[in-house]
Amino acid sequence: MTEKTSFMKRRKKPLIILAIILVVGVIVVANLRSQREKTVKVTVDKVKKQDLTSIVSASGEVKPKKNINISAQVPGRIIKIGIVEGQEVKAGDFLLKLDSTQYEAIADRDQNFIRAANADLIQAEARLQRDKNAYERQEKLSDEQLISKDQLETAKAQYDISTAQTNAIRFQIKQAEASLKSTLDNLNKTTYNSPIDGVITSLRVEEGEVAIIGTMNNPGTVLLTIADLSVMEVEVEVDETDVIGVGLGQESNIRVDAFPETVFKGKVTEIGSSALQKTTGGISTQESKDFKVVITLENPSQKLKPGLSASADIVVAEKKQALAVPISALVLRDKAGADKSAPTAQKEEEGVYAVENARVKFQPVGKGITGGMMIEITSGLRDGQDIVTGPYASLRDLKDGVLIKTEPKKDTPTK
Repeated sequence: MTEKTSFMKRRKKPLIILAIILVVGVIVVANLRSQREKTVKVTVDKVKKQDLTSIVSASGEVKPKKNINISAQVPGRIIKIGIVEGQEVKAGDFLLKLDSTQYEAIADRDQNFIRAANADLIQAEARLQRDKNAYERQEKLSDEQLISKDQLETAKAQYDISTAQTNAIRFQIKQAEASLKSTLDNLNKTTYNSPIDGVITSLRVEEGEVAIIGTMNNPGTVLLTIADLSVMEVEVEVDETDVIGVGLGQESNIRVDAFPETVFKGKVTEIGSSALQKTTGGISTQESKDFKVVITLENPSQKLKPGLSASADIVVAEKKQALAVPISALVLRDKAGADKSAPTAQKEEEGVYAVENARVKFQPVGKGITGGMMIEITSGLRDGQDIVTGPYASLRDLKDGVLIKTEPKKDTPTK
C-alpha cells in the first residue's frame, strides 16, 4: 500500500508541472497576441444625466417698437424748427413749419373764384327761371294755336341754353371747391406736429433748407425721426437651419456691446415668414438665407439707444436631468446590408462606440435636444455606460471589436 501511494505521488507531480507549463504558455501566447494586435488610443467618458438648454444665437441691433420717420409731404423752405434732437415730445406738439405763402395764395384764389362763381350762379339761375316761365307760356299759347311752332322751338332752345349754362357754373364751383380742398390739405402739410409720444432721435434739417418730396426713383427729404423708447426691441437675423426651432414667447438673454456686464431679458414677439433678401450691387445673392426675429425687452434700460449692436441667445428647448453625451462622441457610419440605391439618410446610421472589456462596439442611438457641447440621448444607451468620446481621428478609424487604450482626458484650459 505504501509503495502504491508513493507511485501515485510520483505520477501526479509531472502532471502538475505540465499543467503549470501549459497555463503559463497560454498566458504568454495571449500576451504576445495582444501585443501584436493594434490598439487605438481613445478618451472614454460615461453617459450621465444633466440639465440641457438648447440655445439659438443670433446678432442684430436695438430698435424701438415705434420708430417714425417724418418726411416732406409738400415742397417748401423750412422757416421754423421747434424741437432739438433728444427732446421728448407729446402727441400733437409742434415740430417744424414750411413756408406756406404759396399755398395760402392758391387757397385765396380758389375761395375768390368760388365766390365769383356763386354770384354767376345766382344770375344764371334767375335767367333759367325767366326762360323756363317764358317757355311754359309759349307752350300754352302753342296748345291754343295762338303762336307758330317756330316761336315755341325758340323758347325751348333758350330754356335749354339757360339750363346748360347754370349746370356748367355749378360744375365749375364743384371743381373749385375740390381744388380748394386740395390746397388747404397742402397748406396743413406745411405744419408738422408729433404723431406720437416719444423722443426726437434724429433731426436732419436746419432752418432755411428746402424740403423735397419723394418721387418714384428719388426718396423725399426725411426731416426727423421720432421713437417711442418705452418699448425697445432687438431685431436679429437667424439662420434658416435654426429658425425652425424658434417660437413666439420663447425667452432670450440679450447682450448689448455697449453694456458688456448687463444681460437683458426678453421674449420672442415676431418671426419673419420669409427670408431676408440680401443684395450686392442691386443683385440678389444666393447665400444662405436668414430670417428676421424680433425680441421685445422686458425691462429696457433708459440708457439703451436705437442702433446699438446686440446679440441674443434664444432658449428654444430645456430638459431637466436628460441622458446626455458629448457631441464629439457621435459617429455616422454606413448601415450593414443597406440598399445601395436608397437615399443617403437611409443608408447611414448615427451612434456611439460603447466600451466593453477594453473593446468597442457601435451602438445606434436616438437623439434629442442639443445643449452647448452635449446632446440628449433618447434611446440606445444607459446611465453610467462607458463610451468613446474622442479624439476625432481615432473615432474615424474605430470598428466593432477593436482593442482600445484609454488616454486621460485633457482639462480645458481656463482663461
